[in-house]
Amino acid sequence: MIAHPESTSASFRINMTESLLRLQANIPEIEEQRCRRLDEPFQELNRKTFALKKILSRIPDEIDDRKVFLETIKEIASAIKKLLDCVNEITAGGYLSSYMDKRAVEGRKREFIKDSKNFSQTLKEFFKGGQ
Repeated sequence: MIAHPESTSASFRINMTESLLRLQANIPEIEEQRCRRLDEPFQELNRKTFALKKILSRIPDEIDDRKVFLETIKEIASAIKKLLDCVNEITAGGYLSSYMDKRAVEGRKREFIKDSKNFSQTLKEFFKGGQ
């Protein structure tokens, strides 16, 4: 619980995860967050990344409607697969010239897969808990 700085009697709660997800829906594609390579697979990666962020941003609004939320989960899974396919195309297509670039992309890919599995596990616990 976070107390309002001007009053110790007033307090409110902020769910940071929910707030960050909601913000993603209102943040335009920021140049610093995009891959700057102009090759089409990299531009496609930018589009896939932004699409996944947009879908994830809907979670706070849809989580209480089980039917809608299940459809959103399917969209998320599809967007994750498309994004990984795009990364695989980049790594297999000879777009990364140095060993260090390939290693960095593979590391980020493993991290993304791990985070995706954690997300999936959290969803299973959420539904198992009857929520």
